[in-house]
Amino acid sequence: MTADISLADRTIIVTGASRGIGHAIAAACAGAGANVVVASRKQAGVDAAAATIAAAGGSVLAVACHMGHAEEVSALFTRARDAFGPIHGLVNNAATNPYFGPMLAIEEAAFDKTFEVNVKGPLMASRAFVERAAPGGSIVNVASVAGTRAAPLQGVYGMTKAALISMTQTLAHELGPLGLRVNAIAPGLVETQFAGALIQNETFLKHVVDRTPLGRHGQPDEIAGAAVYLLSEAAAYMTGQIMVIDGGWTSG
Repeated sequence: MTADISLADRTIIVTGASRGIGHAIAAACAGAGANVVVASRKQAGVDAAAATIAAAGGSVLAVACHMGHAEEVSALFTRARDAFGPIHGLVNNAATNPYFGPMLAIEEAAFDKTFEVNVKGPLMASRAFVERAAPGGSIVNVASVAGTRAAPLQGVYGMTKAALISMTQTLAHELGPLGLRVNAIAPGLVETQFAGALIQNETFLKHVVDRTPLGRHGQPDEIAGAAVYLLSEAAAYMTGQIMVIDGGWTSG
């Protein structure tokens, strides 16, 4: 019997959910029947995202949370559990990329911030999730193709995404005996505010599009379906894997 790609009666936390890929994933999870907790640093941002999801009929809770602060992460999971009960899924999407340029020229503060949000945050969120996870729970980490290849001018960001991929694979082994799955999505260039500087750089955009078999960059909705699948029972035998969604950019 084939499992449906459904999240009915499940509770999913999505970080970095106020816009872009995170918001698209949260909306898709709600559309698949989940209770969705949208988290991001600013309350106004998550309130706006939650309003959009609620207007479409979704069950949603908005929680402001800085993913680099342990006490805020713990409070996020407590509020989610109090509102909806057991937590079935976590999407670690929150990320930052404050520096664009040669790797060796990055300032220490920018380096520390990038690792705090992109690596420490998902690790702390994963720990909080495991402490409260419902049986058969699933973690989905949003990595990047920048973590699978050299990433000139985005070197430290790429380092953090490579670390997130490594974290995904290791946690899959450590949490598998508990019945918990851990997978990652590695998007290519997607049109979001986060990637706005890259999209608007005609030279960079042409370089990417010219070597992408589908001949274009992606949209947030084109990433969201993979997250719903990985969170659902349809992916019950999948863990430790990296789903690359990049229009074929890494295939050549």
